[in-house]
Amino acid sequence: MARRRKPPRAGAVNELPPLRIMGQIAALQSIYYAAALVLMLFTTLVAGTRFGLDLVFGWADLRGDTTQGWLMGFVWLCCAGVVIIAIVTLIGRSKLVLDFALTLHFVHLVVVTLYTGSVPRNVAWWLTMAVSSVVTVSGGSYGCQWRELRPISFGGKSTGGAQGGTATEAAAQNGGPASGDQGDEEMGFSRGRGRGRGRDGAGEYEMASLKGDTNR
Repeated sequence: MARRRKPPRAGAVNELPPLRIMGQIAALQSIYYAAALVLMLFTTLVAGTRFGLDLVFGWADLRGDTTQGWLMGFVWLCCAGVVIIAIVTLIGRSKLVLDFALTLHFVHLVVVTLYTGSVPRNVAWWLTMAVSSVVTVSGGSYGCQWRELRPISFGGKSTGGAQGGTATEAAAQNGGPASGDQGDEEMGFSRGRGRGRGRDGAGEYEMASLKGDTNR
């Protein structure tokens, strides 16, 4: 007996075209490293230390026993904040945040391993990446849910009861027919009167009672 496949999770990445997924991952990764380069360069210039690509693609300087290591950890968390904005802007779906956030950090682990030639061995590096993943998933999910729950505007003004009443009062003040009277006259009768107007505007008519109904 053939085993039934489990249906894919709603909103999963496999619902998107592969090329679009690769493009979004490349865009997020580029934004992630661009933010890291800018922030690392800024911190080194302020601190008066040496700047190098090892600060971005390495793991040896990210340690918990030096002030520079703690500063680098804080910079990576700031990069996670930049990624949250990028996820909300580029992805915009809360159900896809977990997949893209974990993929981002996994690709970063692969890049760091290939660049340094070894798997990161500093505990501070792993803790920083773990906290960064949690921050990215939490902030991205919240931002995407906020974006999904925003009211949709169709380009027109909403017409509520207050606005309808205001329009009726304005028409009455300007000497025009109210909305209710206009609709009644278009239908060929007027409420509370024995005289009405035809829909074609040919003239008015007067309602007369039938004699047979009166005798009854």
